[in-house]
Amino acid sequence: MAPVETSSSPEHHDDDTGKAVARRYWRWHKDDFFPEPSFASWGAYRRALSATPSRLRDRFAGRSTDADELGAMRRRSENEMRRCLTWWDLTWFGFGSVIGAGIFVLTGQEAHDHAGPAIVLSYVASGLSAMLSVFCYTEFAVEIPVAGGSFAYLRVELGDAAAFIAAANLLLESVIGTAAVARSWTSYLASLINKPDTALRIHVSSFKEGYNDLDPIAVVVIAVTASLAMLSSKGTSRVNWVASAVHVVVIGFVIVAGFIHANPSNLRPFMPHGVSGVFRAAAIVYFAYGGFDNIATMAEETKNPSRDIPLGLLGSMSVITAIYCVMALVLSMMQPYTAIDRSAAYSVAFANVGMHWAQYVVALGALKGMTTVLLVGALGQARYTTHIARSHIIPPVFALVHPRTGTPVHATALIATASACIALFSSLDVLSSLLSVSTLFIFMMMATALLVRRYYVRGVTTRAHARRFVAMLALVIASSVGIAAYWGMTSAENKWQGYAVLVPVWVAATLGIQVLVPAARAPKVWGVPLVPWLPSLSIATNLFLMGSLGKDAFIRFGVCTAIMLIYYVLVGLHATYDVAHGGEDEESEDAAADGDKKVAPADVENASAADGGR
Repeated sequence: MAPVETSSSPEHHDDDTGKAVARRYWRWHKDDFFPEPSFASWGAYRRALSATPSRLRDRFAGRSTDADELGAMRRRSENEMRRCLTWWDLTWFGFGSVIGAGIFVLTGQEAHDHAGPAIVLSYVASGLSAMLSVFCYTEFAVEIPVAGGSFAYLRVELGDAAAFIAAANLLLESVIGTAAVARSWTSYLASLINKPDTALRIHVSSFKEGYNDLDPIAVVVIAVTASLAMLSSKGTSRVNWVASAVHVVVIGFVIVAGFIHANPSNLRPFMPHGVSGVFRAAAIVYFAYGGFDNIATMAEETKNPSRDIPLGLLGSMSVITAIYCVMALVLSMMQPYTAIDRSAAYSVAFANVGMHWAQYVVALGALKGMTTVLLVGALGQARYTTHIARSHIIPPVFALVHPRTGTPVHATALIATASACIALFSSLDVLSSLLSVSTLFIFMMMATALLVRRYYVRGVTTRAHARRFVAMLALVIASSVGIAAYWGMTSAENKWQGYAVLVPVWVAATLGIQVLVPAARAPKVWGVPLVPWLPSLSIATNLFLMGSLGKDAFIRFGVCTAIMLIYYVLVGLHATYDVAHGGEDEESEDAAADGDKKVAPADVENASAADGGR
């Protein structure tokens, strides 16, 4: 494919005159939201609804390709995102997107409620699970460097139906994650000015508990960080670098000063609520590792994805995991777990050991950390949303990239508005448990997709090998679900019998993939080591942590997913069906020929080679 020049003012051809007519970025016509034939009229929509069963079958079997994600999908944004980021930017984006409300708020909450001093083991368990997911994300981001992250990867490997489930949960995760961090920002601001954590919120007694403390400050913080993210990716990176560097200094202070005032006797009893408490806490504090997937969405703006993404993503997450474990240990040694404050644990801990001034340093550092989480989150979440809109699951107007800033302004505003509405009402404990379910579910799907990518390629994998692979993969997932369910439903003294059956099944199924199914594809540049074992272990650990959460989290997750499925059946299904079978791709090709877009030829050529006949 020949390179095509970028136009700062996208154009389309007028049917009557044949002349190029400039299209404005700010446009709000019905066809900008619902351009598909299924929504052309009420009659067309009724006909589309009547064809829902056949369209569901079509979309369930549909697959994208690497080349499509890098080519036609990107052209639908009308302007290119700018390749301006390096591994250095991505490394600091890793720190900025991850270290925030999780470590400063959830550590105290979970140490007090569930894990006790063994909270350090909770961070070890969730950190190992997160690193397995990081491996999977890194391989995909190097092979398919687009803004869609896991949504794009699942469209290629598991199809449109699975990608929609991911898209729905990604949008849910984006909105809830931003809201949760913004609520924590208000709590730490209150601590900084010597006020109770609820002092800056407006209590409404007539609202339901958990939703009755209104937080207008969180709304303002979300609006400010989203506005910065709209202006420039590189500029946001510079702001993040400075803020994250200051944050690392504060973390160093917390660790050193904390160990100076540490008392080993506070570690007893080490595991007051048993092993189940450790894993219940691990499932919740997994939220503290959330955000690293934002780095994968920066791939489209990275100068050298094959080098920069592994360095930035794996490097930052390795250091962050170590930092979390040490910080959790420090908190547990400074005071008994029963005395740990649930909302501002580190600030109160320093005040209790006589370092009253230190609580202000900690609170200020926490505020800086949560600000960068919101800032980087605004970048990554908007890029997820952009690529989802490119597929037309949500209105394509949210896929547009601004010609001057090179950023997805519409998508950023969409996520910020939704997050602000949630942050105004919902408490952190409600948000964090729901977010953990959504995150763990997506990461489990990513590990599954990685196995599919390595062991199944249409036209390469034989039918016999495909059947073996599906059978073995189903056993891996089923045994992992069984282990998680057995853990949650049986008493501690009788657990070993079930594990004696389920764990060998998981091992045998994983070994069966390795021995009975030949690899169909090898990564071109960087790949997950020890395949299929590490992806299979990622499936098991993510499902296990999901099983450690309470039933309320699953109820909320189920309700939200059901609402999203209703939206898909009524809107998203028909839009994506029309795009797959209508004139959308032809329009994109015409736009490319007319000079509307520039897509790097090397990206598409490499992707075509990677598809391997899919």
